[in-house]
Amino acid sequence: MAEFTANAQRHDPYKNFKFLVKFGTETVAGICKVSGLKRTTEVIEHRRGGDPSTSYKSPGRNKYEAITLEQGVTHDKQFEQWAKKVWNFTGGLGKEVSLKDFRKDITIEILNEAGQAVLRYHVHRCWVSEYQSSSELDANANAVLIQHLKLENEGWERDDGLQEPTEPTVN
Repeated sequence: MAEFTANAQRHDPYKNFKFLVKFGTETVAGICKVSGLKRTTEVIEHRRGGDPSTSYKSPGRNKYEAITLEQGVTHDKQFEQWAKKVWNFTGGLGKEVSLKDFRKDITIEILNEAGQAVLRYHVHRCWVSEYQSSSELDANANAVLIQHLKLENEGWERDDGLQEPTEPTVN
């Protein structure tokens, strides 16, 4: 079987610890964890009237799982401001939700060890369904404070236009 790759010397799979998340074209700093991208297709079972013992299966609706982003807590308010667009307690009557711009498209890029983009996914029409401003506070812990953002979405697709880069060599 022929190997069809721009980088025939690479035999190892990509690692899961080098990635970027972008809101539009802006890279979001400090993202330390992104949940996996998962799509499920419902199964429609049916049978024919003259065939009482056999079930047939057809594909139904696609469902896209929510994506969770985790970021170390800093003074940056980007997560909180986006979460407020779905529900802003202090907004006042009629201003609790920003219907104009509560959805965003995001991009997730996976990088190789040299920091080159090797995979890119575009996630469509995301909105915040859950926001956690900080992880548990514990005086006996030795950990970083983390905030969570759960994003509902209406689908994602791989960017097939991104070509595998030629990895640099070290002399």
